[in-house]
Amino acid sequence: MKAIVLAAGVGSRLGALTETTPKCLLPVGGRPLLDYWFDALAGAGVNHALINLHHHADQVRAYLQARTQGIRVETLFEPDLLGSAGTVRRAWDFVSGDEDFFIVYADNFSTVDLDRLHAFHRSKGNPCLTLVAYPTDEPHRCGIVELDDDGRVVSFEEKPAHPKSNFANSGIHVAGAGLYDYLPDHAPADLGFHVLPRLVGKMYGYVTDEYVQDIGTPETYNRVQRLFEGGPH
Repeated sequence: MKAIVLAAGVGSRLGALTETTPKCLLPVGGRPLLDYWFDALAGAGVNHALINLHHHADQVRAYLQARTQGIRVETLFEPDLLGSAGTVRRAWDFVSGDEDFFIVYADNFSTVDLDRLHAFHRSKGNPCLTLVAYPTDEPHRCGIVELDDDGRVVSFEEKPAHPKSNFANSGIHVAGAGLYDYLPDHAPADLGFHVLPRLVGKMYGYVTDEYVQDIGTPETYNRVQRLFEGGPH
């Protein structure tokens, strides 16, 4: 199985933390964030991944070269950021012909069981997309999904002023081949703004209370670090 790992973000909201280090390599519990993703993906049967690069790309290449075991990784360098949807479209030849594959945002830290996510996706007949949805106390800051009793997404809105639920998109997905028909042919383009709203009624939400945290600000980064220090989070 394959995965597209989205890791090119600049991480400007993290300030000094990402001035000299790409966000995907920030240390969490003494290990680069990407370590956790590659371990989780390998545990779910992924043997080949593509990762996009932009900010401090040489550091990510050096990390990948030093990682001698596990998933075989290809890189896609973006001189100008394509956006998440733009990256998936540009990388489509990498996954073309596959029944399904993972798309994950590498700037999240999560304990989601990817095997169970994949099984859920398959149980729904391999739809265009299945996303991990988790309860949040800050729905105004997230992509919010509304689900029917079968888990089908019946509404999606990015950072809504009036949220219809408190289930947030985690940035962890299993995609099917049908996703390609919904990817914009322009870049930059974003999954949350330009693709997911078009998939309402065609995608599913896998609801979990497993840990998911976007590492987007110093506050959220410290929140994840406290997990490993035994403190409140």
